[in-house]
Amino acid sequence: MGQHLACFKAYDVRGIVPDELNPDIAYAIGRAFAQKTGAKSVCLGHDIRLSGPAIADALIKGLTEEGVNVDHLGLIGTEMVYFATAFYDYDGGIMITASHNPPQYNGMKMVREESRPISGDTGLFDIEEVAAELLKNPKPATATTPGSQGTKDVYADFVQHLLNVCPASELRDFKVLASPGNGAAGVAMEALEPHLPLKVTRMMYEPDGKFPNGVPNPILPESRAPVEERMRAEKFDLGIAWDGDYDRCFLLDENGTFIEGYYIVGLLAQAILQDNPGATIIYDPRLTWNTLEIVEQAGGRAVMCKSGHAFIKEKMRAENAVYGGEMSAHHYFRDHWFCDSGMIPMLLVLKLMAKTGKSLGELVGEMMKRYPCSGEINSTVDDVKATLAAVEAQYSGGEIDRTDGLSVEFPQWRFNLRGSNTEPVIRLNVESRGDHALMEEKTAEILKIVRGE
Repeated sequence: MGQHLACFKAYDVRGIVPDELNPDIAYAIGRAFAQKTGAKSVCLGHDIRLSGPAIADALIKGLTEEGVNVDHLGLIGTEMVYFATAFYDYDGGIMITASHNPPQYNGMKMVREESRPISGDTGLFDIEEVAAELLKNPKPATATTPGSQGTKDVYADFVQHLLNVCPASELRDFKVLASPGNGAAGVAMEALEPHLPLKVTRMMYEPDGKFPNGVPNPILPESRAPVEERMRAEKFDLGIAWDGDYDRCFLLDENGTFIEGYYIVGLLAQAILQDNPGATIIYDPRLTWNTLEIVEQAGGRAVMCKSGHAFIKEKMRAENAVYGGEMSAHHYFRDHWFCDSGMIPMLLVLKLMAKTGKSLGELVGEMMKRYPCSGEINSTVDDVKATLAAVEAQYSGGEIDRTDGLSVEFPQWRFNLRGSNTEPVIRLNVESRGDHALMEEKTAEILKIVRGE
């Protein structure tokens, strides 16, 4: 490896503006992207962050100077870059977003043709090296003629794509509370709503990069609390909350109860297997029993894959899987070029509710009773490897799997413990077969070892 830039991470670019990411760095990344991918046409867009437009302009300058024709898609969500890149046959796409990071951050998610991800092991670090070199030793671009620069509004085609995946005729006039948390999802919902029979109540719809209600990351209890309160105060059939770039959506049942992403994976697998009998479903190793049971009952084929979008997308293509789900609320669909979407899960859950006549609470209630789980619990540790080894020594009597961190399975309970890619943090997930007390007891027991108590 040659030069390093602080904003390059394992899967994407992310850093504090302007120290780690700014227009100069974005310009260098644009040129490096063109040189390393050989792309001749690229689309890009940005989320609601205030630094987005300036970073987009600098990226476009770098790309066009290297002879790339660029279309600016404006204010959009990550899944719309995935959609546009594949649907219009661009050679590449770049989404300017820092997802759920604090307001001072921004970043980029990059794809090549067909929206195949560009991450650490598929070219991201090559782009980093060229960008770092250009910042250190600026050289003029080699393109004899610069690329063109245009704009493109993709909302109408994107809405049509969503309606092809889930026709409005399969939904009912459910009362829905929708909260983009002042992220970009409200803009997409405004385009989609006229085509749906839903009665949508809007909450924090205004896109606002100042994040007046805090950064939208509904996986955090404090982020989703206002939505839960409103769900309980009024009568709704479903609550939906998105993160800032809406590649993740979070669902609340009719009682305002937040439903863990794990059970939504099972629910979407169920919904999709009804329409695709015998299909392959990809799942991650953190929590598994509920998904395995559902896929088996529905006659599908379940394939485990290490967590992380690049791994899941690659595995889905290799297995031609119809759906892949992570308990972190990333849901991937073959009908969406094997990419993650925050809009499709909402539509498919509403479709399942319409089809079965059951509420979300009824649909997942049985799963939650059969497989209670701890949810993901993070602990900061001095040494991830040593902590994993200490825990493994204590539970060596179980069945061990190392697909992703350490998974240990016993007849009545199992757990997964894995280190973070980016920080000295270890993440624990525990589940049991119908025994809530056992799950809680084992969670506390493992956390004692992890935290050295």
